[in-house]
Amino acid sequence: MKKTGLLGGSFNPAHRGHRAISIAAARALGLDEVWWLVSPGNPLKSEKGMAPLEARFRSAARAARRSPIKVTAIERELGTRYTADTIAALRRRYPARQFIWLMGADNLAQLHFWKDWRKIATLIPIAVVSRPGYDANAQAARAMGWLRRFVRPAAKARQWTTWTQPALVLLHLPPDPTSATALRAAEPHWHQQPRKSFHPQALRDRVTRRPL
Repeated sequence: MKKTGLLGGSFNPAHRGHRAISIAAARALGLDEVWWLVSPGNPLKSEKGMAPLEARFRSAARAARRSPIKVTAIERELGTRYTADTIAALRRRYPARQFIWLMGADNLAQLHFWKDWRKIATLIPIAVVSRPGYDANAQAARAMGWLRRFVRPAAKARQWTTWTQPALVLLHLPPDPTSATALRAAEPHWHQQPRKSFHPQALRDRVTRRPL
């Protein structure tokens, strides 16, 4: 069974921080692959300032080149909007894979806002990657109050395939300060720059995902 990490997000745009934490998490957890799930639309984020899916997908594909990362917009194909539904659908479609959910500490801090967040924890192990400035809030988060009893030792992270759910592991990996918010602030119309391969004129009418 292939050990596969799932990293969901808007990737607006994808950047070196996404790549760095994915590769570091893959090493720490002994993963064969990491799948980036480029979301058609995040229910918790405003559509204002959100680049088109095609542009975000292409930026993710650029950032993931020459790595064990596969980029997909499979949620659009599955017709799922919420993480719990996506995970359940992926488990049905790929029974020969073992999945673990990857998230940053910033997402753990707001996990209690996610639909069916406790269900997510019962469906799949969760690995939380530390992020500068967010770890304290993550530890104090409402969801962490429930998940704390299920925390597993980071020293045994590679044993995650043997864990029963809920199971959470906190990974303290080399930090990367890169932020999509900061990148958008510096270049709000990043996806409209002609010099970029994800300029709308260079995109196809639909996103094509790599075979998984």
